[in-house]
Amino acid sequence: MIRRHEGEPLSPTPEFNLPRIDGDFEGKHIVSLEQFDINSLDYLFYQVPTMKEIALDRQESHLLKGDIVTHVFYEPSTRTRVSFQASVEQLGGRAIIVENPQAFSSVSKGESFEDTIRTLAAYCDAIVLRHPEEGFAKKAAEVVNGIIPIINAGDGVGEHPSQALLDLFTVSEHAGKLNGLTGVMAGDIKNGRTVHSLMRGLALYPGNTVYLLSPNQLRLNPKDLEDMKRKGLSIIEIDNPDDMPINADFWYWTRVQKERFENEEEYNAVNNRFIADQALLDKKGGPNTILMHPLPRVGEIPYEVDKDPRAVYLRSQVRNGMYVRMALIGLVLGRIK
Repeated sequence: MIRRHEGEPLSPTPEFNLPRIDGDFEGKHIVSLEQFDINSLDYLFYQVPTMKEIALDRQESHLLKGDIVTHVFYEPSTRTRVSFQASVEQLGGRAIIVENPQAFSSVSKGESFEDTIRTLAAYCDAIVLRHPEEGFAKKAAEVVNGIIPIINAGDGVGEHPSQALLDLFTVSEHAGKLNGLTGVMAGDIKNGRTVHSLMRGLALYPGNTVYLLSPNQLRLNPKDLEDMKRKGLSIIEIDNPDDMPINADFWYWTRVQKERFENEEEYNAVNNRFIADQALLDKKGGPNTILMHPLPRVGEIPYEVDKDPRAVYLRSQVRNGMYVRMALIGLVLGRIK
């Protein structure tokens, strides 16, 4: 396991590239789904039932005894922050929460992002980082590379790898597979980091097709679209729910992200264009279709849909977030072999 050492320099590595997981998580940064292969996902998912058992049976675990994980959130979060914190504490570790570091005296005095991360890295064994700008998780990984691992908890419109991991696990849990799937992803495809990461995960498996339902203004970046297709993921872009396939394996609904718009008028023009209401679920969804959402929702799924057994976002999906993150942290810190 990589441990911090007093006095050891924390400097960027020339031509820094993110490490491939290749079945060995220990000490590695988790920044992008690009780092994963099928065997690594299988190995991670194999650990999840044990984590679930620890949590549900309220077992006292010492797996992370002595480990400190600092959660640095430059952007507001509820589910991701709390589930990561709970994951550490469920396994007997200690979680330090740093919210809104911009308000700290050191940052307000002009301290750079790099120096803030270097300083915090001296006090802990891993950092979970959320940042409003794409690429900052990789930048953090670069400045502490070889010392402690960085786990990306969302970087702007970039990626949200741990969310994709729990989403893939949830789909697998219900469909019994991660290949040969048909899915619908709806809402803010352009800015949705959870969508970007999930597509990268699905592209690892053969025979998967996703329908991207979004207004024209929120379609996937053409470069990313071609990249996903090149990786083998079949993508069909649509702008009308009537064009959704019947009986898809999963629906992945997302909110239109107001914080990504320059003004209220642009946001209102596309917000809640597509609503996953009961009528649409009954018309287009099959008995085994599951409806997912990374949350929070802001009107795109009515509350009455929560009662439908196919709506798993507040059931298995959100619960799997903690179990998967428990396994991920345990592997990254070298406590699970």
